[in-house]
Amino acid sequence: MASALGLLLHLAGPLQSWGAHSHFNRRDTAPHPTRSGIVGLLAAALGRGRHESLDDLATLRLTVRTDRAGVLLRDFHTVGGGLPMKETVVNAGGKPRLKHGTGTLVSDRYYLADAAFTAALTPAASTPADLLAECARALSAPRWPLYLGRRSCPPTDPVLIGLYPDPLKHLIHLPLAAPPPPESGDGHVELISDEPLDQLPLSADLAPSDAALSAQVTGQLSDQPVSFSPSSRTYRSRSVYRRTYTPPRPQWAGYGIAYLHSLTAYRSRNASQGALS
Repeated sequence: MASALGLLLHLAGPLQSWGAHSHFNRRDTAPHPTRSGIVGLLAAALGRGRHESLDDLATLRLTVRTDRAGVLLRDFHTVGGGLPMKETVVNAGGKPRLKHGTGTLVSDRYYLADAAFTAALTPAASTPADLLAECARALSAPRWPLYLGRRSCPPTDPVLIGLYPDPLKHLIHLPLAAPPPPESGDGHVELISDEPLDQLPLSADLAPSDAALSAQVTGQLSDQPVSFSPSSRTYRSRSVYRRTYTPPRPQWAGYGIAYLHSLTAYRSRNASQGALS
């Protein structure tokens, strides 16, 4: 893995929703942050409009660690019930969306409740040299509010952890925003990435599985954003790689303040190694 600086993010909140196949009245969520969601978060921090280019942000590589998978929550919505036709829900053209009577528009929206993730953004060869530093500054003082997939899902804690050399090494060793698993549990943590994970600096006791398997594509996701323009929203597919490992028990830092104290201590210990906040 490259030793270039990478951006580390903490993504936690009461609700998150990373749409993967959302369509009309059914708004789903992926079980982890998507590329489109993370690029959207960076674009909001930078103050980029929906019609502006995403070419530079799209070059960044994303690796996500699942600290807490959370619980899938279904939110059942009804809109427009009991209203006269002229007062009910309208479409983008200003005309009634319901065709007759006083019917109700129904939608299902899915969220991850109480989930937490740690993400690493690393540069590709084509990534502008100052992009990650610019994103770090923007996340410290965002132009527009940050959200975890949907505007209704604000983060509870500061999103920016910092800019670090060997970011994937730090991704493995950063505190986990979760309590230690039961002694009888396996305590496995999953990583999902744009690139092969077979070269991660993991000892055999932390990653007992065959490393060669993490160099093989495990699937495709259509979440690589090309344009966020409302009239021409476009995505491409990308390959996905996965790997699990077992962090030592002291790395499980718990919830809330306990986690933040552990994260602060980690940053202090690594400040002399070139970590930039």
